Amino acid sequence: MPMNPGDIEDMIKAGIPGAKVTIRDLAGDGDHYAAEVVAEAFRGKTRVQQHQMVYDALKGHMGGTLHALALQTSAPD
Repeated sequence: MPMNPGDIEDMIKAGIPGAKVTIRDLAGDGDHYAAEVVAEAFRGKTRVQQHQMVYDALKGHMGGTLHALALQTSAPD
């Protein structure tokens, strides 16, 4: 069953408090999304660490219910 973009956004915001999250459906199929996540919690972390924080926030849905997620992460300017 496809994931709702609002659910993805809510999970990321719950796992990374204060994050600004933008979700785009890439294919219209509910399985392929792009997410831009900007969070102070990312400051000083490598890109890999930032992405791992997002995957952790998704609580195991990545690779299962959520097939593909193109991530762009950063700390605020």
